[in-house]
Amino acid sequence: MADFQTTPWRLICGILAVMCLVLMAALGILLKNSFPKQSIRPTSSPVGTTEPQEDAGCCYCQEKWIGYQCNCYFISNEIKTWTESREFCASQNSRLLQVQNKDELNFTNSLMYLYWIGLFYSEEHGAWLWEDGSALSQDLFSFSQTMDTGKCVTYFRSRKLLSESCVKKNRYICKKQLI
Repeated sequence: MADFQTTPWRLICGILAVMCLVLMAALGILLKNSFPKQSIRPTSSPVGTTEPQEDAGCCYCQEKWIGYQCNCYFISNEIKTWTESREFCASQNSRLLQVQNKDELNFTNSLMYLYWIGLFYSEEHGAWLWEDGSALSQDLFSFSQTMDTGKCVTYFRSRKLLSESCVKKNRYICKKQLI
């Protein structure tokens, strides 16, 4: 008689254990999906892609673009001159990277190459300017005094800038502001 009474309890315990495992798995999946990934997946070209991609909480970026802080970024694998890079970004309704604040560069820590950004030396103004004509804020970067004038700027992880001839070929970063 004792064996007969414990059988329903074993069945109930087994069902509860399975339910507990299913709930734990569901919780794990929900937690994984609730925190956006900020990994960089360099790609060759976003041309021809129109599928929306949600990489950050407030923005939808097309495929092969990275969403971060309500902006979309394209990290190229192709090498181009500064002008060619600028033209490519413009063809994608974006610009070469223009940094607004120090936190914006947190997603670039794993970059392995030099990348053109939208910064160049304007001889007319005697200053470093962004592509849109605005001046570089000196507190964004540890800007070296030895930067050559008459050149364009490449970016490397850890907020390092290098001036290079604008006709040299490098990878590039495009930025599309969504808000």
